[in-house]
Amino acid sequence: MSGTTVPGLLDLRALDAPGQGIVFPDGRVTWPGAASCSLRLARALWAHGVRPGSFVGVLVPGGLDSVLFWLAASRIGAVTVPLNVRLRPRELAYAVENADLSLLLTTSAFVPALTEALPGFGDGVPDALDLPAAPVLRTVVTLDDGPAPGGCTGRRAFETAADGVAEADVRAAQAALTPDDPVVMLYTSGTTSRPRGCVHSHRSLVEEGEAVTERLGLRPDDRFWTPLPMFHCGGYDVAMAAMAGRCGMVHAGTFEPGLALRQLVEERCTVGFPAFETIWLPVLHHPDFDGADLSALRLVLNVGSPERMRSMQARLPQAVQLSCMGMTESFGFCAMGSPDDPAEVRATTSGVPLRHMQARVVDPATGLDVPPGTPGEFRFRGGSRMSHYHRDPDLTAQRTDAAGWFASGDQVVADDAGRLTFRSRLGDILKVGGENVAAAEIEGLLSEHPAAGIVAVVGAPDAYYGEVPAAFVQVRAGAVVSEEELIAFCLGAVATFKVPRYVRFVTEWPMSGTKVQKFRLRAAITEELAARGISEAPRLSARAASGSTSGPG
Repeated sequence: MSGTTVPGLLDLRALDAPGQGIVFPDGRVTWPGAASCSLRLARALWAHGVRPGSFVGVLVPGGLDSVLFWLAASRIGAVTVPLNVRLRPRELAYAVENADLSLLLTTSAFVPALTEALPGFGDGVPDALDLPAAPVLRTVVTLDDGPAPGGCTGRRAFETAADGVAEADVRAAQAALTPDDPVVMLYTSGTTSRPRGCVHSHRSLVEEGEAVTERLGLRPDDRFWTPLPMFHCGGYDVAMAAMAGRCGMVHAGTFEPGLALRQLVEERCTVGFPAFETIWLPVLHHPDFDGADLSALRLVLNVGSPERMRSMQARLPQAVQLSCMGMTESFGFCAMGSPDDPAEVRATTSGVPLRHMQARVVDPATGLDVPPGTPGEFRFRGGSRMSHYHRDPDLTAQRTDAAGWFASGDQVVADDAGRLTFRSRLGDILKVGGENVAAAEIEGLLSEHPAAGIVAVVGAPDAYYGEVPAAFVQVRAGAVVSEEELIAFCLGAVATFKVPRYVRFVTEWPMSGTKVQKFRLRAAITEELAARGISEAPRLSARAASGSTSGPG
């Protein structure tokens, strides 16, 4: 089936899986309904000038529209660009211009930010915008009911325009598609640099869905759940796997732990992809969790340190928990564990590459393969590798060699069976007095403390060592722990140069979609130390003798 396109696969599911479909908190639709609705929305897009190769932005909260408009755009060869709903005006201005959006679908809630981001937008002529900050943008559609704000086209007017477009025009555009045509552009999370647009083809999405279906053994009666937003590759991964597996997709919409738990129960979800501990732990520790009937849930895909993976598995023992590995450039899943793997293998590795992907572990300096058990850079190629970075051929060439191998920047290690384990970002290595310290190692160690919830470790500037580890910790509900207790917990477990010299307690995280923005944490600790006139961290022996503590705050 990998020779088909996204709308081609949708049309097949409309024929052979009529009882399944897509569920969001704000609505649900069967696969036949999704096929029909996307066809009409494609006609509306066509009426507003969208053509093959056009870039269509989607800036909406989690809901059914986020999927239906992507499917609609795919029918006519347009490229959907989902935008992070957390973007601020400055970031929106960059994304709208950089993505070459000709049409943007949004809601009135985002109009103030767009008005600030795009000078002249509020006074613009609907469907004929002419904005210096976004020279390609012509139409902004607000999908709410009611009158449209200045510069915007309302939903009713947008959809009514479909009446003036023949279905044959859309069908002809779809018939001309090839699997290698672009269909979606996902922006990287921007945790380490300015976001970049990763362009993926129909082949990338379809082959990913098929490979995930095979690895997980998806069945037509499965209900595949995720809270990952539709501006994240994980949301598309689940949609494509559900389509490929002839099963259902269930999405949490805008994530809230209690609502997510209730949805898992009421929709009888069988496979879950929460992915990140920042999402899954609040569900597992929700007050209603112990009484929730999750007996239908048979598989859960997560990412985390071995300690965290074991603890999450113990909290939900009836479901088999797997790990996975990938990135936006690989369209999410590149490697994945198998339900048949032993529990310890599933907790400590991310399995082997999916059938359509290949992986290598290399010395980043030489590009030569390293032996099993030796850390190196993760490189991959295959059906779901991105086509290119939008408007950045130099970076595309820099990261992708002539043989098609993409340099991920991730440090991993492979065992003798080829199973991969993530170690750290190559750039997430602290240099403490000349010694390399992987942030992920210290995060995993601190996660073993019974009071520690989510942990992130960054480098804090230090006049003596260059930098030292600083840990940001979210304490588990009801737990009490001090900075000194957590530092003492690490002493004796790892070399002293790896032990955090500072611990800061947080209740909220600076996030980029689903990832903690570590550069903001580094900035916070740097600013704090500068304001306090601290240039060198206390020696560990001195700290132990002082007995000073600091509590959550």
